[in-house]
Amino acid sequence: MITWCSLLIKQWGRMTKLLSLFCLCLLLVVSCTPKQQTNAPQPNAINAPAGDGRITVGTTEKPRTLDPADAYELGSLSLVFNMSDRLYTYEPGSTEIKPQLATALPKVSADGLTYTIPIRQGVVFHDDTPFNAKAMEFSLQRFIENKGKPSFLLSDTVASIKATGEYELTIKLKKPFAAFPSLLAFSGVCAVSPKSYEIGAGKFKPNIFVGTGAYKLAKYGTDSLKFDVFDKYWGTKPENKGVNVQIQTSPVNLFNAFKTGAIDVAYLSLQPDQIQSLEASAKKGDWQAISAQGSVVTYLTLNRNQKPLDQVEVRQAIASLVDRKLLNDRVLLSQADPLYSMIPTTFNVSQPLFKDKYGDGKFAEAKKSLVAAGFSQENPAKVQIWYPASSMTRSLVAQTLKSLADTKMDGILQFEVKTVEGATFYKEISKGLYPSTLTNWYPDFLDPDNYVQPFLACEQGSVTKGCETGGSQTQGSFYYSEAMNKLIDQQRKEQNPEARKKIFADIQTQVLTDVPYIPLWQSKDFVFAQKGVANVNLDPTQNLIYKTIKK
Repeated sequence: MITWCSLLIKQWGRMTKLLSLFCLCLLLVVSCTPKQQTNAPQPNAINAPAGDGRITVGTTEKPRTLDPADAYELGSLSLVFNMSDRLYTYEPGSTEIKPQLATALPKVSADGLTYTIPIRQGVVFHDDTPFNAKAMEFSLQRFIENKGKPSFLLSDTVASIKATGEYELTIKLKKPFAAFPSLLAFSGVCAVSPKSYEIGAGKFKPNIFVGTGAYKLAKYGTDSLKFDVFDKYWGTKPENKGVNVQIQTSPVNLFNAFKTGAIDVAYLSLQPDQIQSLEASAKKGDWQAISAQGSVVTYLTLNRNQKPLDQVEVRQAIASLVDRKLLNDRVLLSQADPLYSMIPTTFNVSQPLFKDKYGDGKFAEAKKSLVAAGFSQENPAKVQIWYPASSMTRSLVAQTLKSLADTKMDGILQFEVKTVEGATFYKEISKGLYPSTLTNWYPDFLDPDNYVQPFLACEQGSVTKGCETGGSQTQGSFYYSEAMNKLIDQQRKEQNPEARKKIFADIQTQVLTDVPYIPLWQSKDFVFAQKGVANVNLDPTQNLIYKTIKK
């Protein structure tokens, strides 16, 4: 998914000579903080109209489609989110789900395979079609059968969907999955009108949206959208009279439009230096800065099939070397939180075990681990760090890690920074070509399982060969552990939250010992609003909530 990384990823094509010079300068990052540049506002920007009760939201996220069965990027999903309802949703600032088009949490069978969901009455679609369990069955079935980008989220899990009453839906799973209700809160798994859509592979309608949400789509243009309040909405009505979405062509234009008052709210995707500048002005009272803990995480992935990373002592040494505070202060401009677990602190099961065992910048411990593995100045451990060329942030991080090794490790550990075009990077990572990679992860649904199973599970493999098929192979670590596979299966079956929490503790302890990944940071999300604009909130899945905003 394209989410928080939009805040950090910038396209940078440069001549080889300039790139070499840039990389040379980066070697000084440990001792010198790079200065950030902020663009000046455009003098001729047009101010947004005031007094009509509508909110103008600015973004650079251009939607590829408005069809929820095919939407898999934040630019699309954020718009779908605000025009739709799902069976379940989140409270702002919380990962706990609550009923939306359902009236209660599901009743789950003893074997964990059957979910019975009571459906809300008195709801209509934007085209006046009545909503009921049959309409929800249609929507979920269409999500699967139309085979859009996110269809696997349900098709891999769901065996059947059936309206077992006018206002009762029964879903049977292929295998137990305790996180399933959270999956039903995914923005694209929303209700759509059976009158306006059809089921069939590839039968998408990218330029319309007909759901049950608080807003109707009034206009869909190449650079703007208009949402009008749906007067028959079943729930709490919006605090505003409608929303105008302006799609800016660049972060510079978004920055300028906000500074000149042309938009009320700016969200996604400003550059880190622009965020820093706007935050500083907000402290002076020029406007409001709203930040929230994000759900996007970044790891250093270590390929256990590549020497010298096949030795756990080398992986543990790198874990001791990493200095998250340095990365956060000098690369991320304090726009993230250090992360010490595969599971972010968003969830109460997260335990900062990497902080307790490895800490930050523990160079003596790192050297000790490497010497124990047989390495020395004469026989150094050499590791390549790869990242996609479009990511300036990961470039800075890789160069910072290299500088730490060069200046603090007495030649025992040597990093070589390597980059490749983004499409190639993501295509080749599962083939095992890269010894280590800097990897961003954007969750599909908010449950600890989504930070564990895609990275640590392996369907086929061995201790000798590593993972040949499964999540860890896909992510490039090739980690294989029978004990880990069993723990992942156990937490997926366990319905008791406290028992499941204990299993996640065991999973995190196993990761701490084996070190297939090193957690680095967890994102922060930033929204900026003009003075006089109130109730600006983010959904935990990074969506800006339109209906609460007022001015």
